[in-house]
Parts: sequence; C-alpha cells; structure tokens
Amino acid sequence: MIELFARLKQAPPISLEGQMALASMITRKELPKGYLLLEQGNVCQHFYLLEKGFARGYYNHEGKDVSLWFAFEGDILTSLYSYATGKPSYTSIEILEDSVVNGFTFGQLNDLLEKYPEFNLVGRLLAEQYFIELEERTLSFQFKTATERYYELIRKHPQILRRASLGHIASFLGVSQETLSRIRAKRE
Repeated sequence: MIELFARLKQAPPISLEGQMALASMITRKELPKGYLLLEQGNVCQHFYLLEKGFARGYYNHEGKDVSLWFAFEGDILTSLYSYATGKPSYTSIEILEDSVVNGFTFGQLNDLLEKYPEFNLVGRLLAEQYFIELEERTLSFQFKTATERYYELIRKHPQILRRASLGHIASFLGVSQETLSRIRAKRE
C-alpha cells in the first residue's frame, strides 16, 4: 500500500498506528491471467491495489465487450459506483496477466477512516485523481479523433501495446479493430 501513498504528491504523513492498522487488514492474493476479480452485476465489496501485473475494467453491452480502463502496477482495482451506491457493478474487472493484488473490504476501509482521520485526506486525494482522469477521458472522446486518442494512450502508457490485446485497446478507444489497424499502419 506504500505505492498508493507514493503516487499522491500531497499525501499526509500517516501515523505509525495508522500504518500498522492498514497493514493488519490487507489481504494479499496471487491471481492467474483471466481471473475475474469482479463480475458485472455483482456488488463490489473490495478495494484492491495492483502490486504486480495488469488488469482492465470493462462492461458487456449487448454482447459487446467494451474496455473502460487499464490498470498497471500501483493502480486501484474497484468499482467506486457499486461501492458508493450499493448497487450491482456495471464493470467487470479482469486480470490480464498473472498478478498480485493487496486489498481489504470497504467495511474495513470505513473502520480505518473512522479511527484514523489522516486517511480521509488520502481518500480525498485519490477521489480527485480519479475524477481528473475521468474528465480527461470524457474530454478526449468529445474533442479528439481516434488517432489522437491512440497516440495519447501510447504516450501515457507505452507498454500497453505489449500488455493488452488489440481488441481491448480498440474497444477502449471506441473504434473497431480494423480502424485501429489503419491508425497503426499510418504510424509505421
């Protein structure tokens, strides 16, 4: 979980007691490629940090698989919508490489936030980061071409071409695999 705090530039110092409480509630899991950490339609009960590996969040709409996000080492794996509303998740979370995750339940998280208020600022900073990324993605779809979205993805995450299938990348960009192939052909 230290990686999580390292990503936050303004993270407050966490008391030793708070760090020990967090460490005591973490469960470490080794998950194989293809594992569904969360299935669409289930209520999300866990908050995970991806220690090692690669994953994606996606939804299935009328039989079509649409990638919403990719997660790399140090990223969070959860459905905030499902947790906050208590409603079934629209998102499935699929492990794309053999991975290691560290996590805890939202009940444990709420206990931590109640007992150690310094974690509330961490939560706020994570929420801000999430909403910034969401707004950037929304604006990208509103104002950028598929080609511009592709180059932006490659610039931000150059390793994506080695780790994700072209089908997953195409659905993330909102294009067909054929369109993605044409975009890639122009680059080479």
